[in-house]
Amino acid sequence: VAGPLGSTLSTRFGARPVAMAGGFLSGLGLLLGAFATHLTHLYLSVGVLAGLGWALVFTPSLGTVGRYFPARRALATGLAVSGASVSGLALGPLVPLLLDTYGWRGALLLLAAISFNLVAAGALLRPLPVPNESPGPPRDGRGLIWLLRHGPFLRYALAFVLVDAGYYVPFVHGAARAHEVGCDEHHAGLVMAAMAAIDGGGRVAAGWLAARPAVPLLRHLFAWAVLTGLTLLLLPLGTSFGGLLALALAYGFCAGALVPLQFAGVAEVVGAGRLVHAIGLMQMFESFGSLLGAPFAGWLRDVTGTYTISFLAAGAFLLAGSLLILTLPGFFHASRGVSGKEGSPIPAPDGPE
Repeated sequence: VAGPLGSTLSTRFGARPVAMAGGFLSGLGLLLGAFATHLTHLYLSVGVLAGLGWALVFTPSLGTVGRYFPARRALATGLAVSGASVSGLALGPLVPLLLDTYGWRGALLLLAAISFNLVAAGALLRPLPVPNESPGPPRDGRGLIWLLRHGPFLRYALAFVLVDAGYYVPFVHGAARAHEVGCDEHHAGLVMAAMAAIDGGGRVAAGWLAARPAVPLLRHLFAWAVLTGLTLLLLPLGTSFGGLLALALAYGFCAGALVPLQFAGVAEVVGAGRLVHAIGLMQMFESFGSLLGAPFAGWLRDVTGTYTISFLAAGAFLLAGSLLILTLPGFFHASRGVSGKEGSPIPAPDGPE
């Protein structure tokens, strides 16, 4: 939800100090959480403070990547966000080991030490100005208002609210689904680890394919969204370990492919000059879909007694979101000047749609 705050601050003060401040807050939140004596303390420290810190890191970092590599934005974004898959694979076995060895307080202290490294990582950011961007003070409020009145951006954001309502369901309920079809703890963990591992490969592969100029990026995005929705609809067919593993690998690859194209596609819709603001607002809108999707899937499991309807509903959300991508102006014909021949930024129109 703090995405717009991160974009506004980074536009006004620069990505480097905002990302460094975010890294400090995320580490501080985990550090204070280690001394919590009540659940409310964890809500405020790990939830609010660390969450705010991550928002201040994520939005400026992705915005910087998008502005640094206009001609290869999708590939650069794919490489950048693949780091999440690498860290997820590393922390998967590490966190249980830390909990067993040092307890939850010690584990939070060590995770805080890792998070404080975001300060050093943020110090390495060196944003570049976008060509044709006004050198004067940024008009943050006007930029946000422009986006909230911009029809294509609002449809794009709504598309990913729907996509995210289904996207996280296999990652949250996948292990429980594996238990439901008879897998033990080891095999269920293997399914989840394989899905997370192939996710990183999908992020890089989709970025590389989108760098080919033959097909517009929004068409790549639509294709991967449809494939992700279809593989999610097929997940209930995995009634054995082998079948579930194969479908989980397919879903993980397609789901990973969506991530870099989603953020690179923002620049196609609003232009590179408003990329940071747009990413911040996208994060805020998406959070509602992310928060509602997994609990809704759990409620459907409680009502029906099986995860079949949960996965079918999640796939339907993804396919509904993909249909909204068809309505964007750059899908069937050339966009109204948000990117040039080699992806060089050109200012988007100042008025609403």
